[in-house]
Amino acid sequence: MRVFDGSHPLDECRRCVVAIGNFDGVHRGHQSMLARLNEHAHAQKTRSAVLTFEPHPVTLLRPKQVPPQLSTLTRKLELFERYGVECAIVYPTDVALLEQSPRQFFETIVQQKLEAVGLVEGPNFYFGKNRAGNVEQLAEFCQQAGLFLDVVEPTRIGGEMISSSRIRQLIQEGNLRSACELLGHPYQLEGTVGRGEQRGAGLGFPTANLSDIETLIPAEGVYAGFAEHDRSVYPAGILVGNNPTFRDENQKVEVHLIGFEGDLYGKRLQVDFLERIRDVCKFDSAEALRQQLSRDVMQVKSLVSEKSRR
Repeated sequence: MRVFDGSHPLDECRRCVVAIGNFDGVHRGHQSMLARLNEHAHAQKTRSAVLTFEPHPVTLLRPKQVPPQLSTLTRKLELFERYGVECAIVYPTDVALLEQSPRQFFETIVQQKLEAVGLVEGPNFYFGKNRAGNVEQLAEFCQQAGLFLDVVEPTRIGGEMISSSRIRQLIQEGNLRSACELLGHPYQLEGTVGRGEQRGAGLGFPTANLSDIETLIPAEGVYAGFAEHDRSVYPAGILVGNNPTFRDENQKVEVHLIGFEGDLYGKRLQVDFLERIRDVCKFDSAEALRQQLSRDVMQVKSLVSEKSRR
Protein backbone atom coordinates (compact mmCIF):
# COMPACT_ATOMS: atom_id res chain seq x y z
CA MET A 1 0.00 0.00 0.00
CA ARG A 2 1.19 3.51 -0.82
CA VAL A 3 0.56 6.42 1.54
CA PHE A 4 0.05 9.98 0.28
CA ASP A 5 -0.07 13.39 1.95
CA GLY A 6 -3.40 14.98 0.98
CA SER A 7 -1.95 18.49 1.11
CA HIS A 8 0.17 17.67 -1.96
CA PRO A 9 -0.96 16.99 -5.53
CA LEU A 10 -2.47 13.53 -5.79
CA ASP A 11 -1.79 12.68 -9.41
CA GLU A 12 -0.97 9.06 -8.55
CA CYS A 13 -4.33 8.65 -6.79
CA ARG A 14 -6.50 9.92 -9.60
CA ARG A 15 -9.25 7.79 -11.15
CA CYS A 16 -9.49 5.48 -8.13
CA VAL A 17 -12.52 4.17 -6.27
CA VAL A 18 -12.51 6.08 -2.98
CA ALA A 19 -13.86 5.72 0.57
CA ILE A 20 -13.72 8.83 2.77
CA GLY A 21 -13.91 8.87 6.55
CA ASN A 22 -12.11 8.72 9.89
CA PHE A 23 -12.19 4.91 10.22
CA ASP A 24 -11.26 5.00 13.93
CA GLY A 25 -10.34 1.45 14.95
CA VAL A 26 -10.93 0.09 11.41
CA HIS A 27 -13.61 -2.17 12.89
CA ARG A 28 -15.64 -4.88 11.18
CA GLY A 29 -18.12 -2.33 9.80
CA HIS A 30 -15.26 -0.45 8.18
CA GLN A 31 -13.84 -3.74 6.93
CA SER A 32 -17.11 -4.46 5.08
CA MET A 33 -16.76 -1.09 3.36
CA LEU A 34 -13.15 -1.79 2.45
CA ALA A 35 -14.04 -5.20 1.02
CA ARG A 36 -16.70 -3.56 -1.19
CA LEU A 37 -14.23 -0.82 -2.12
CA ASN A 38 -11.71 -3.41 -3.31
CA GLU A 39 -14.41 -5.26 -5.28
CA HIS A 40 -15.40 -2.09 -7.12
CA ALA A 41 -11.78 -1.17 -7.81
CA HIS A 42 -11.15 -4.61 -9.30
CA ALA A 43 -14.30 -4.37 -11.44
CA GLN A 44 -13.32 -0.90 -12.65
CA LYS A 45 -9.74 -2.04 -13.34
CA THR A 46 -8.37 0.68 -11.08
CA ARG A 47 -7.07 1.01 -7.52
CA SER A 48 -8.83 1.29 -4.18
CA ALA A 49 -8.11 4.42 -2.15
CA VAL A 50 -9.04 5.53 1.35
CA LEU A 51 -8.99 9.20 2.35
CA THR A 52 -8.79 9.77 6.11
CA PHE A 53 -8.44 12.98 8.07
CA GLU A 54 -5.64 13.90 10.48
CA PRO A 55 -6.37 15.13 13.05
CA HIS A 56 -10.01 14.19 13.63
CA PRO A 57 -12.18 17.21 12.64
CA VAL A 58 -13.68 17.31 16.15
CA THR A 59 -10.21 18.25 17.42
CA LEU A 60 -10.63 21.65 15.76
CA LEU A 61 -14.39 22.03 16.07
CA ARG A 62 -14.96 20.92 19.67
CA PRO A 63 -11.57 20.22 21.28
CA LYS A 64 -13.11 19.53 24.70
CA GLN A 65 -15.37 16.85 23.23
CA VAL A 66 -12.79 14.85 21.28
CA PRO A 67 -13.50 11.14 21.83
CA PRO A 68 -10.45 9.06 22.83
CA GLN A 69 -8.90 7.38 19.80
CA LEU A 70 -9.14 3.65 19.16
CA SER A 71 -6.17 3.71 16.79
CA THR A 72 -3.17 5.85 16.04
CA LEU A 73 -2.61 6.93 12.45
CA THR A 74 0.19 4.36 12.17
CA ARG A 75 -2.11 1.57 13.34
CA LYS A 76 -4.89 2.75 11.04
CA LEU A 77 -2.59 2.65 8.01
CA GLU A 78 -1.35 -0.80 9.01
CA LEU A 79 -4.95 -2.05 9.14
CA PHE A 80 -5.86 -0.43 5.80
CA GLU A 81 -3.04 -2.39 4.23
CA ARG A 82 -4.09 -5.59 6.00
CA TYR A 83 -7.57 -5.27 4.53
CA GLY A 84 -6.39 -4.75 0.98
CA VAL A 85 -6.40 -0.98 0.42
CA GLU A 86 -3.94 0.05 -2.30
CA CYS A 87 -3.68 3.81 -1.62
CA ALA A 88 -4.12 5.67 1.66
CA ILE A 89 -4.47 9.47 1.59
CA VAL A 90 -3.89 11.30 4.87
CA TYR A 91 -5.71 14.61 4.47
CA PRO A 92 -4.72 17.38 6.90
CA THR A 93 -7.69 18.88 8.74
CA ASP A 94 -7.68 22.67 8.89
CA VAL A 95 -10.16 25.52 9.19
CA ALA A 96 -10.34 26.01 5.42
CA LEU A 97 -11.41 22.39 4.94
CA LEU A 98 -14.04 22.59 7.68
CA GLU A 99 -15.50 25.78 6.17
CA GLN A 100 -16.24 24.15 2.81
CA SER A 101 -19.89 23.59 1.96
CA PRO A 102 -20.88 20.03 0.96
CA ARG A 103 -20.82 21.09 -2.71
CA GLN A 104 -17.38 22.69 -2.35
CA PHE A 105 -16.03 19.62 -0.57
CA PHE A 106 -17.31 17.34 -3.32
CA GLU A 107 -16.04 19.49 -6.17
CA THR A 108 -12.66 20.33 -4.62
CA ILE A 109 -11.66 16.93 -3.24
CA VAL A 110 -13.70 14.25 -4.96
CA GLN A 111 -13.77 15.75 -8.46
CA GLN A 112 -10.77 18.03 -8.82
CA LYS A 113 -8.16 16.55 -6.49
CA LEU A 114 -9.01 12.86 -6.90
CA GLU A 115 -11.06 12.64 -10.10
CA ALA A 116 -12.69 9.64 -8.41
CA VAL A 117 -14.57 7.17 -10.59
CA GLY A 118 -16.81 6.14 -7.69
CA LEU A 119 -17.34 6.29 -3.94
CA VAL A 120 -18.06 3.73 -1.25
CA GLU A 121 -19.51 5.05 2.02
CA GLY A 122 -21.61 4.05 4.98
CA PRO A 123 -25.13 5.40 5.58
CA ASN A 124 -23.92 7.68 8.39
CA PHE A 125 -21.41 9.58 6.26
CA TYR A 126 -21.60 13.36 6.68
CA PHE A 127 -19.43 15.96 4.99
CA GLY A 128 -18.99 19.68 4.54
CA LYS A 129 -19.42 22.55 7.00
CA ASN A 130 -21.43 21.59 10.09
CA ARG A 131 -21.74 18.06 8.64
CA ALA A 132 -24.50 19.45 6.43
CA GLY A 133 -23.99 16.91 3.64
CA ASN A 134 -25.37 13.36 3.91
CA VAL A 135 -25.43 10.29 1.66
CA GLU A 136 -28.65 11.44 -0.05
CA GLN A 137 -26.97 14.68 -1.07
CA LEU A 138 -23.80 12.78 -1.98
CA ALA A 139 -25.84 10.49 -4.24
CA GLU A 140 -27.23 13.56 -6.01
CA PHE A 141 -23.75 15.02 -6.52
CA CYS A 142 -22.41 11.70 -7.81
CA GLN A 143 -25.27 11.29 -10.27
CA GLN A 144 -24.70 14.79 -11.65
CA ALA A 145 -20.95 14.13 -11.98
CA GLY A 146 -21.33 10.68 -13.53
CA LEU A 147 -19.80 8.81 -10.57
CA PHE A 148 -21.25 5.71 -8.94
CA LEU A 149 -21.97 5.63 -5.20
CA ASP A 150 -22.29 2.43 -3.18
CA VAL A 151 -23.73 2.93 0.32
CA VAL A 152 -22.80 -0.12 2.40
CA GLU A 153 -25.29 -1.14 5.07
CA PRO A 154 -24.00 -1.18 8.69
CA THR A 155 -22.57 -4.41 10.05
CA ARG A 156 -24.54 -5.74 13.02
CA ILE A 157 -23.75 -8.23 15.75
CA GLY A 158 -26.43 -9.26 18.20
CA GLY A 159 -28.86 -6.90 16.50
CA GLU A 160 -26.72 -3.84 17.28
CA MET A 161 -24.77 -1.82 14.76
CA ILE A 162 -21.00 -1.92 15.10
CA SER A 163 -19.66 1.57 15.76
CA SER A 164 -16.52 3.16 17.16
CA SER A 165 -18.54 4.63 20.05
CA ARG A 166 -19.91 1.21 21.00
CA ILE A 167 -16.40 -0.23 20.97
CA ARG A 168 -15.11 2.64 23.13
CA GLN A 169 -17.79 1.90 25.71
CA LEU A 170 -16.83 -1.79 25.86
CA ILE A 171 -13.14 -0.91 26.32
CA GLN A 172 -13.98 1.58 29.06
CA GLU A 173 -15.94 -1.20 30.78
CA GLY A 174 -12.99 -3.59 30.45
CA ASN A 175 -14.92 -5.93 28.14
CA LEU A 176 -12.04 -6.50 25.72
CA ARG A 177 -13.36 -9.83 24.51
CA SER A 178 -16.48 -8.17 23.07
CA ALA A 179 -14.54 -5.12 21.88
CA CYS A 180 -12.14 -7.33 19.93
CA GLU A 181 -15.07 -9.23 18.44
CA LEU A 182 -16.48 -5.98 17.05
CA LEU A 183 -13.06 -4.76 15.93
CA GLY A 184 -12.25 -8.01 14.14
CA HIS A 185 -8.70 -7.82 15.50
CA PRO A 186 -7.01 -7.25 18.89
CA TYR A 187 -7.20 -3.83 20.51
CA GLN A 188 -3.75 -2.28 20.45
CA LEU A 189 -1.97 0.23 22.68
CA GLU A 190 1.42 1.70 21.92
CA GLY A 191 3.65 3.47 24.42
CA THR A 192 7.21 4.28 25.38
CA VAL A 193 8.84 1.98 27.90
CA GLY A 194 10.05 3.84 30.98
CA ARG A 195 11.61 2.87 34.30
CA GLY A 196 9.24 1.91 37.08
CA GLU A 197 9.71 0.71 40.63
CA GLN A 198 11.08 -2.66 39.37
CA ARG A 199 8.92 -4.54 41.89
CA GLY A 200 7.88 -6.98 39.15
CA ALA A 201 11.49 -7.91 38.46
CA GLY A 202 11.98 -8.54 42.18
CA LEU A 203 9.07 -10.97 42.09
CA GLY A 204 10.38 -12.72 39.00
CA PHE A 205 7.96 -10.98 36.60
CA PRO A 206 9.68 -7.91 35.11
CA THR A 207 7.34 -5.40 33.48
CA ALA A 208 7.61 -2.71 30.84
CA ASN A 209 5.92 0.48 32.05
CA LEU A 210 4.25 2.32 29.19
CA SER A 211 3.84 6.08 28.89
CA ASP A 212 2.91 8.49 26.06
CA ILE A 213 -0.13 6.39 25.12
CA GLU A 214 -2.30 8.19 22.57
CA THR A 215 -5.29 5.85 22.46
CA LEU A 216 -8.04 4.86 24.89
CA ILE A 217 -6.74 2.99 27.95
CA PRO A 218 -9.02 0.13 29.07
CA ALA A 219 -10.68 -0.07 32.46
CA GLU A 220 -8.59 -1.10 35.44
CA GLY A 221 -7.78 -4.80 35.50
CA VAL A 222 -5.36 -7.55 34.48
CA TYR A 223 -5.50 -8.56 30.83
CA ALA A 224 -4.16 -11.25 28.52
CA GLY A 225 -2.58 -10.23 25.24
CA PHE A 226 0.66 -10.30 23.33
CA ALA A 227 3.46 -7.96 22.33
CA GLU A 228 5.93 -7.95 19.46
CA HIS A 229 9.59 -6.99 19.76
CA ASP A 230 12.31 -7.49 17.15
CA ARG A 231 9.88 -9.55 15.03
CA SER A 232 9.26 -11.99 17.89
CA VAL A 233 5.79 -12.26 19.45
CA TYR A 234 5.44 -12.84 23.19
CA PRO A 235 2.37 -13.66 25.27
CA ALA A 236 1.81 -10.72 27.60
CA GLY A 237 0.17 -10.14 30.95
CA ILE A 238 -0.99 -6.52 31.17
CA LEU A 239 -1.84 -4.56 34.31
CA VAL A 240 -3.96 -1.43 33.96
CA GLY A 241 -4.31 0.40 37.26
CA ASN A 242 -2.39 0.75 40.51
CA ASN A 243 -0.61 -1.69 42.84
CA PRO A 244 -2.51 -1.77 46.13
CA THR A 245 -0.30 -4.52 47.60
CA PHE A 246 2.56 -2.01 47.77
CA ARG A 247 0.27 0.99 48.48
CA ASP A 248 1.12 2.39 45.07
CA GLU A 249 -1.84 4.51 43.93
CA ASN A 250 -0.30 5.67 40.64
CA GLN A 251 -2.32 4.55 37.63
CA LYS A 252 -0.14 2.78 35.09
CA VAL A 253 0.02 0.32 32.22
CA GLU A 254 2.56 -2.44 32.94
CA VAL A 255 3.32 -5.26 30.52
CA HIS A 256 5.05 -8.54 31.33
CA LEU A 257 6.38 -10.17 28.14
CA ILE A 258 6.39 -13.87 28.93
CA GLY A 259 9.66 -15.49 27.87
CA PHE A 260 11.40 -12.24 26.99
CA GLU A 261 14.84 -11.36 28.31
CA GLY A 262 16.42 -8.05 27.45
CA ASP A 263 16.25 -4.29 27.80
CA LEU A 264 13.23 -2.36 26.46
CA TYR A 265 13.84 1.00 28.13
CA GLY A 266 13.17 3.96 25.87
CA LYS A 267 11.68 1.83 23.09
CA ARG A 268 8.18 2.01 21.65
CA LEU A 269 6.17 -1.11 22.39
CA GLN A 270 2.92 -2.22 20.78
CA VAL A 271 0.67 -4.34 22.98
CA ASP A 272 -2.42 -6.19 21.76
CA PHE A 273 -5.21 -6.81 24.28
CA LEU A 274 -7.33 -9.94 24.01
CA GLU A 275 -9.31 -10.42 27.22
CA ARG A 276 -9.64 -9.26 30.84
CA ILE A 277 -8.71 -12.05 33.24
CA ARG A 278 -9.22 -10.54 36.72
CA ASP A 279 -9.59 -7.47 38.89
CA VAL A 280 -6.68 -5.58 40.41
CA CYS A 281 -6.46 -6.91 43.98
CA LYS A 282 -4.59 -6.20 47.19
CA PHE A 283 -2.67 -9.24 48.45
CA ASP A 284 -1.60 -9.96 52.02
CA SER A 285 2.05 -10.36 51.07
CA ALA A 286 4.50 -10.15 48.21
CA GLU A 287 4.59 -13.96 48.14
CA ALA A 288 0.80 -14.15 47.72
CA LEU A 289 1.08 -11.70 44.83
CA ARG A 290 3.92 -13.73 43.29
CA GLN A 291 1.78 -16.88 43.39
CA GLN A 292 -1.11 -15.06 41.73
CA LEU A 293 1.20 -13.73 39.02
CA SER A 294 2.30 -17.31 38.32
CA ARG A 295 -1.34 -18.28 37.85
CA ASP A 296 -1.88 -15.23 35.64
CA VAL A 297 1.01 -16.26 33.40
CA MET A 298 -0.45 -19.74 32.93
CA GLN A 299 -3.85 -18.27 32.05
CA VAL A 300 -2.33 -15.79 29.60
CA LYS A 301 -0.36 -18.56 27.86
CA SER A 302 -3.52 -20.64 27.54
CA LEU A 303 -5.61 -17.78 26.13
CA VAL A 304 -2.95 -16.64 23.65
CA SER A 305 -2.42 -20.23 22.50
CA GLU A 306 -6.17 -20.62 21.97
CA LYS A 307 -6.34 -17.43 19.91
CA SER A 308 -3.36 -18.43 17.77
CA ARG A 309 -5.03 -21.72 16.82
CA ARG A 310 -8.09 -19.93 15.38
